[in-house]
Amino acid sequence: MRCLVRRLVIAAALGAAPVWAADPPTVPDTLVQRIAACTSCHGEHGEGGDNAFNPRLAGKPAGYLVRQMQDFRRGLRHYEIMEYMVAPLTDDYMREIGAYFAAQEVAYRTHPVPSTTQAAMARGEQLVTRGDSGRGIPACTACHGPGLTGVEPDIPGLVGLPYDYISAQLGAWRTNTRGTVEPDCMATIVGRLSDADISAVAAYLAQRPVPADAHAAAAGSVQPPLRCGVLGG
Repeated sequence: MRCLVRRLVIAAALGAAPVWAADPPTVPDTLVQRIAACTSCHGEHGEGGDNAFNPRLAGKPAGYLVRQMQDFRRGLRHYEIMEYMVAPLTDDYMREIGAYFAAQEVAYRTHPVPSTTQAAMARGEQLVTRGDSGRGIPACTACHGPGLTGVEPDIPGLVGLPYDYISAQLGAWRTNTRGTVEPDCMATIVGRLSDADISAVAAYLAQRPVPADAHAAAAGSVQPPLRCGVLGG
């Protein structure tokens, strides 16, 4: 205490203000600052986290990003952290966040691909590019675009995603921890895939190179074979 009093007396004599008299630091009220919780997991520009389970947001169609936040908020998609983060957000705020990440232009990361058999890779290519009509499974390209880069306004790209993330999300539809409003076309499709099919699709997509132009295809350029539900549509 004596030491503290002595310092205050000296500071007053020298005309110095106490440390706590200085103006507190200010935090800029910008969208970048307000979405720091998002970028702490998904990367500074939404390029994806360091692990395989925090996916890339940059360049995804804004409608898709908004729909995912709405799905978490309405209990249709389950991940405790995300459910907590989006609970207080309004639809307008979600649209602002979605538009920000959709506009980000950042290089794609590369991810390791687990070793797999030639037969499994061939099966993955079949399902992704041609589907399996005998089991009522449309090709991934039928909805996600010929380059698998997504379609505006709300169908996501699949290129550049890690194997672990793709397989985990397909599994999430199977276990009802991921869903959307009816008709939930992905739930229908995944219900027709075997475990081996899920692994094959994830492996094929994970090793597929990202095209030079990875922007989502224009709205209306792809006519999906299934009608999928869209929140807020």
